[in-house]
Amino acid sequence: MAMPLRQSIKVATYLAEQKLRKRDKFPLIVELEPLFACNLKCEGCGKIQHPAGVLKQRMPVAQAVGAVLESGAPMVSIAGGEPLMHPHIDEIVRQLVAKRKYVFLCTNAMLLRKKMDKFKPSPYFAFAVHIDGLRERHDESVAKEGVFDEAVEAIKEAKRRGFRVTTNSTFFNTDTPQTIIEVLNFLNDDLKVDEMMISPAYAYEKAPDQEHFLGVEQTRELFKKAFAGGNRTKWRLNHSPLFLDFLEGKVDFPCTAWAIPNYSLFGWQRPCYLMSDGYVPTYRELIEKTDWDKYGRGKDPRCANCMAHCGYEPTAVLATMGSLKESLRAMRETVSGNRE
Repeated sequence: MAMPLRQSIKVATYLAEQKLRKRDKFPLIVELEPLFACNLKCEGCGKIQHPAGVLKQRMPVAQAVGAVLESGAPMVSIAGGEPLMHPHIDEIVRQLVAKRKYVFLCTNAMLLRKKMDKFKPSPYFAFAVHIDGLRERHDESVAKEGVFDEAVEAIKEAKRRGFRVTTNSTFFNTDTPQTIIEVLNFLNDDLKVDEMMISPAYAYEKAPDQEHFLGVEQTRELFKKAFAGGNRTKWRLNHSPLFLDFLEGKVDFPCTAWAIPNYSLFGWQRPCYLMSDGYVPTYRELIEKTDWDKYGRGKDPRCANCMAHCGYEPTAVLATMGSLKESLRAMRETVSGNRE
């Protein structure tokens, strides 16, 4: 786990405060979607299937920042759509950073080199670039040639300018342990990104490609083999050790989707950013008036094959905090990652 030490301490302090206040549901990170429009049409994405009128909308800055502050979460992942298409995305980031929120701006990087001057390096800010494989594999997944090369050049430029750069890689049943190893080795050793996040693809109902999503057993077997030989300890993965255990089937967890709530143009989304069972205007209403017990594998058929980080990483983090052994294990990996 390569989370910066300062960020690790803030998150640990935040979690301790929630425990002291005896809160059983609270946000760890908010998924903020200030627009749905995108400049790519990825086959596995269900976020760009909205009507043209919706795709033209952009969330006002005050609304975006206000939602995050309302939730109280220490971290924000700004997604979409493609956030760099928002005309005021830099102001949203600036205001959230000023509030000492840890901000991850998710991007396919097609506009990153053009827009980079709008942002300033900060320990509270990172670009999170979407990379699903090496050149041929990534370009196929986003349905456009040249995207991988542009993303790589953008990452290099951002690193040169002093920005923190993380990556987000989604894997499908067309992946093999070797394709995972190859792309993570490249990101870790060649590009030297600060952190990497990985996730099995979730079967978006509206995604054009419905044939290549992973099942639970496929996911476990795939990551078990990819993690073999000490790869887990070598890669700077932005995940708790217990979540990585979960991916390869060493442990199992219930879903805690309430810990990574989604706020978009429509409001707070039930129950998570992967499923749409309606929207509510306030975070409090989301938490208090959603039947969280009916979601998760074994409860809702839509959750049957889900092992995505938005549902299970928070459970792993909470389990870590509740165990001295696991807390020490996570701390060792954090300290080790910051020394590299």
